[in-house]
Amino acid sequence: MKKNMIIVAALILIYGCSDSFLDKPALGALDEAVLANEKGLNGLLIGAYSQMNGSPAALWFSSPSNFLFGSIAGGDAHKGADGGSEVAMDAFMKMTIDPTNGYIAVAWNYYYEGVARANSALRVAEMTDIPEEELNNIKGQARFIRGHFYFYLKKMFNNIPWIDEHTTDYNQSNLIDTWPMIEEDFKFAMENLPNTQTDIGRANKWAAASYLAKAYLYQKKYTEAKNIFDQIISQGVTSSGLKYGLTTRYDDNFNAATENNKESVFAIQMIAHDGTNDILNANVGDMLNFPYGGPFSCCGIFQPSQDLVNSFRTDPDTGLPFIDDYNSHYISHDQGLESSVPFTPDEGTIDPRLDWTVGRRGIPYLDWGNHPGKEWIRDQNYAGPYSPKKNVYRQATQDQYAAFYSWAPGTAINLNVIRFADVLLMAAEAEAELGNLSQAEQYVNMVRQ
Repeated sequence: MKKNMIIVAALILIYGCSDSFLDKPALGALDEAVLANEKGLNGLLIGAYSQMNGSPAALWFSSPSNFLFGSIAGGDAHKGADGGSEVAMDAFMKMTIDPTNGYIAVAWNYYYEGVARANSALRVAEMTDIPEEELNNIKGQARFIRGHFYFYLKKMFNNIPWIDEHTTDYNQSNLIDTWPMIEEDFKFAMENLPNTQTDIGRANKWAAASYLAKAYLYQKKYTEAKNIFDQIISQGVTSSGLKYGLTTRYDDNFNAATENNKESVFAIQMIAHDGTNDILNANVGDMLNFPYGGPFSCCGIFQPSQDLVNSFRTDPDTGLPFIDDYNSHYISHDQGLESSVPFTPDEGTIDPRLDWTVGRRGIPYLDWGNHPGKEWIRDQNYAGPYSPKKNVYRQATQDQYAAFYSWAPGTAINLNVIRFADVLLMAAEAEAELGNLSQAEQYVNMVRQ
């Protein structure tokens, strides 16, 4: 027995010192060289696009709407539900986040996984000999996707390491300015992507231009942003070739039956019934964000705030919003009232977009009838009286555009990353900062009207 152990130890020593013993390909991983062709590249690209939908491993931790790091942290919404549900979200609402919060690590990993997928496509693209125009289209899409994920990382974490397709040293300082690299990704995409794509969900030249101009705006590079916005507004088209414009109905931007319209600059594509009997491609990241009770199975997370609602109050004489003191012009609500107790909705002047954005008692909730108030709220005392609306499917078309393969629903409503209305409002900001108030006002009024 002792002799056998000595022999095994000797073999371990011999092979342990041999490079060839350790130099083995990773099991279950495909050699990138195998993918160095048109079909393989497109497969990698689709994998990178799919990460935008949200991660099956992270679910609502990786919502592409970024509702937690955005609206809840920013005050447009409360966490919702009740105090015992998704407790880690409370810290974002109260601005008491610390490094132990599990959402932070999941979001970091999710966005860097998107970066890694884009990098894989770019690495393999260097190995192929497909025609240059086609290759640049693929590379442009991959760099657009990488720019998208880095833009979110920069917004959320600020100091981040830059990892690209050539990186070998991953032990990097995060104290670098990544804006120039993000700009370069969107510049390359803008210069190399075509006006239209064969698949409507793929990024085109003008989606890249819009993201580039947005990156300029975040850095207060107003002249550079204006120059790009001018081109987008005058020349921009959707991936399917529609000239950019505002839809006749505001609600058409949040309805699966009317999406991918002329206002869609870049939207993450969702589908309710993809043959998998799952909701992973049906906006799984927002699966918790439906009214609680009534016809919806879950879950009461993400409730609009009174601060957001009040911002829709308008001056009865001018029709304009109150800018600095909107919370002094309160919109009445049914907080504390049972659904059986009579309630009359606020009869003052209100921007009509409120009721396509927020579900409130006594007002039609899409085609589900009037919102009944407390019956659809998990805990009014905790999160207020309102329900989200833009992500919710219609009753009449739920068989086609809603998915019920899980304990919470999914939907086929696309997630708008940039709409043409966003382009106009960002252009208005750039114009205002440059002193061109008349042009800024024109853009804003186009959206308001």
